[in-house]
Amino acid sequence: MSIWQKLGIGLSATALLAVAVVFGLDAADRAFPPPLQKADLVSAEVLDADGQLLRAFATPEGRWRLKTTAADVDPQYLRMLIAYEDRRFEQHHGVDMIAIGRAAWQFATHGRVISGASTLSMQVARLLEPRPDRTLGAKLLQLVRAVQIERRLTKAQILDLYLTHAPYGGNLEGIRAASLAYFGKEPRRLTVAQSALLVALPQLPEKRRPDRNLEAATAARHRVLQRIAVAEVVGDGEAERAELAAIPTRRLQLPAYAAHLAEAALRKEPGVAQHRTTLRRRIQQGLEAVTREAAARLDPKVSVAMVMADSRTGEIVGEVGSAGYFDSGRYGWIDMTRVYRSPGSALKPLIYGLAFEQGLVSQETIIEDRPADFFGYRPKNFDTTYQGDVSVRQALQLSLNVPAVRILDAVGPTRLLVRFRRAEVRPVLPPNETPGLAIGLGGLGITLKDLVQLYAGLANRSNPVRLGDGVVDKPGVIDSQPLLEPVAAWNVADILSGIVAPAGSAQHGIAYKTGTSYGFRDAWSVGYDGRYVLGVWVGRPDNGAVPGLTGYGSAAPILFQAFEKSGVGITPLPPAPTGAVRIAQAQLPISQRRFAMTASGLLSSSTREPAPQIIYPPEGAHVELGASGDGTLMPLVLKLQGGRAPFRWLANGKPLTEVSRNRISQWTPDGNGYSTLTVIDAVGRAASVGVFLTK
Repeated sequence: MSIWQKLGIGLSATALLAVAVVFGLDAADRAFPPPLQKADLVSAEVLDADGQLLRAFATPEGRWRLKTTAADVDPQYLRMLIAYEDRRFEQHHGVDMIAIGRAAWQFATHGRVISGASTLSMQVARLLEPRPDRTLGAKLLQLVRAVQIERRLTKAQILDLYLTHAPYGGNLEGIRAASLAYFGKEPRRLTVAQSALLVALPQLPEKRRPDRNLEAATAARHRVLQRIAVAEVVGDGEAERAELAAIPTRRLQLPAYAAHLAEAALRKEPGVAQHRTTLRRRIQQGLEAVTREAAARLDPKVSVAMVMADSRTGEIVGEVGSAGYFDSGRYGWIDMTRVYRSPGSALKPLIYGLAFEQGLVSQETIIEDRPADFFGYRPKNFDTTYQGDVSVRQALQLSLNVPAVRILDAVGPTRLLVRFRRAEVRPVLPPNETPGLAIGLGGLGITLKDLVQLYAGLANRSNPVRLGDGVVDKPGVIDSQPLLEPVAAWNVADILSGIVAPAGSAQHGIAYKTGTSYGFRDAWSVGYDGRYVLGVWVGRPDNGAVPGLTGYGSAAPILFQAFEKSGVGITPLPPAPTGAVRIAQAQLPISQRRFAMTASGLLSSSTREPAPQIIYPPEGAHVELGASGDGTLMPLVLKLQGGRAPFRWLANGKPLTEVSRNRISQWTPDGNGYSTLTVIDAVGRAASVGVFLTK
């Protein structure tokens, strides 16, 4: 056999051996992959609507490890990190042979370690598969794991793993947790001094913790800033200026807002890393600050809850379940926004709204506030005194009980509950009881969230909205009619916005109402402007009585302060809709000047059944209807009082299409100008008004 033949055989054998080694290594790589699944174990995060962190939860082993990508971090920090830790990060495949050679030469010439050779990929391998010993075997395994990781992940993914898992002392892992704990901010914008400290800490996280060893932390930051490669990245003179910056000496608490809603988010979607809510962190911070201040002034067993919602979208933008989640004296772990309690007088606006809608009363209609007996039910006013004759406007603003029950008796308790269902609100009645007049004064159970949803229906005249739960149950417009007709809703808002603000609070033009439950157990205040609705509850979670607790004295001041501290500003209430007008008492139709009920129906001043009276539009009114998309006039609402059904309406002498048994009808005019409207009841009595209509 010639030498060339032997050489050929040797080369073939070598090639076969190389192929076998390659296949063997590939098989070993597949058989023993790196534990990348550990990278998925991160802290659960609850975010606001803009993606800002509201609350984070530690991992099962108690680590604060917030998932982080390079997009979440200041670009200058990334440049400093790579310049200091791994200058050839983009070129090598997990192991930097040049760095290994340099480190070996320095060790041989100096007799000690001068610089390391670990790449970011090797550090990620160590973080995912930590080993207590620092033997040669452990280092070799780290090299192998780094190569394996490089085969499976891109450079960007490897960098993201480092940013998420790098240790920073104690139970802090990842740059986001460290930046929040040491600087109180997300790492999107870091100073040179802050970036240098965060680059230095992961090398010896326990020895360099700034909250425990300021001297070591300062020296470590100095070494980073003095590295030539880092100085080239930060720019001329920046390193020297960064040396002068103070290093934080204490660790801050990570954001911890919306405790109850955050826990609800985890229960509804377990295993999800990030939970997006409809809350706004700035608003949430303001509401929680007001809650803490209010709780400090209250009895140690009294708690506070709040819900703020956008009446246009139904989004819950702020929610406080208690005065302190960890306050055992206040049962702080109970979310009082979802507990059924008696609303006291907080439902009265809706009762009066139904009366306005049916044309039973106007704002200046006189109603009696005197002792009354409704088949054995004898309501009394809160202060046990009576005002005599008052206007409907005064009765609602003063929250008088007897007039409210008179109105509810006229509109019917069942009709009130029907409107609740229209808004998708399900109050709870006492066991084995049917809807009675007592529900108008708080004789049912309702949650704070549902009460805010009802008031959102008053604030949003066009569509009732579903608030959702702030997490999974999405808000939106309910496929239903408005809670009240726009004119009726305007009348309610016009009255509520005239209620005097509590002492020490600016008026602001907020429409609001208070309520106090029987026995001083619950104090409520719910208010709205042109955009937001805010509800406040104050009381004892164990349903104990609190002497002196009232909606006006306890909850209303918190409401006004919360509107101010929330930062949303005050949006003016919308203008009066078409057909809305405040009529003086002397100009009201005779049948609407005084409200009274007898067995024969609604009367003005006589005891016999009255003749029909057109109460809207009033005689001589100029009504601007507006035009629809095709240019035709919008319908005109027609309201009457008295008379006997059915009713026939005539417009300019021409009968309308249908005979109606309702006291509210609609008519679409042919055009602008003067029109005469006439109504005839079942026994032939008639009433007429003349009005001028414009677009």
